[in-house]
Amino acid sequence: MGIGGGAMVGLLFPGQGSQVVGMGRELAGAYPDARLTFEEADDALGFALSKLAWEGPLEELTATSMAQPALLTHSIAALRVARPQLGAVAMAAGHSLGEFSAYVAAGSISFADGVRLVRLRGELMQKSGAERAGAMAALIGLDDDVVESLCREASSNGSKCVPANYNSAGQVVVSGDVAAVERAVELARAAGSRRPMMLNVSGAFHSPLMASAEPGLRARVEEIPFAAPEFPVVSNVTAEPVSDIATARDLLVAQLTRPVRWSGSMKTMTDAEITTFYELGTGHVLTKLLRRMAYPVECHAIGAPDDFSMVTP
Repeated sequence: MGIGGGAMVGLLFPGQGSQVVGMGRELAGAYPDARLTFEEADDALGFALSKLAWEGPLEELTATSMAQPALLTHSIAALRVARPQLGAVAMAAGHSLGEFSAYVAAGSISFADGVRLVRLRGELMQKSGAERAGAMAALIGLDDDVVESLCREASSNGSKCVPANYNSAGQVVVSGDVAAVERAVELARAAGSRRPMMLNVSGAFHSPLMASAEPGLRARVEEIPFAAPEFPVVSNVTAEPVSDIATARDLLVAQLTRPVRWSGSMKTMTDAEITTFYELGTGHVLTKLLRRMAYPVECHAIGAPDDFSMVTP
């Protein structure tokens, strides 16, 4: 049976942090559609994103303004290769940046507009991080309400710490001012968190510290053409499916300062009876998260030629 088969299919798109040097290179070498996708990205941006993605250096690729268009490009390249065998897609979701990839996949945003949009998003997020230093940390082994409580306790004297990613039960990422996040890590360790750790990021993503990026992103989101999605996209902000253009625009901007409700998004998709998931692009972070949630579903990461072995001609 090829990809999709007769199952209810959901698509997942990874977010920043999944980037690696060489991402998409083998796929582009094996499939003309994938190669053309990277060439389209190079043309849209006016520089060789493909060279950076395939050859590095990692330090430059990891920059928010580079990682975001590279990840979207690899995701859409993988989608274009897999699409003929997917059958009908019921719903999609993407983690942070990946939500933009999902809207490109759903036909709401053109690929060229999408690549340029997330390039700008990355630049704006980098600028916000430079203007007000921030940090993020992963807290493992604590319930959501415990993390929310310790974030409130860690925030003081104008220094903020908030939940940023509800990734799965017992895995929450927090974000905010450096001092407040460091305090949250200390409190989490005292509360029994397993290996709470600071993350290597350039800003306090999905927190109020990103507010200065909102006007620029909103202006561009309002400027580019949007179409109604071919299938619903689950919002990071609400964990609910979106089919309305105006709502999609608003939530893509709101996402900058609001937490990613990933565990809720996966519940929404499984409640909708989606039984087969494909994570398209770089890495398998979302596949691992979904498997940890122990839903009775299949999930496969699709990003390199060997991953397409199940696809029938």
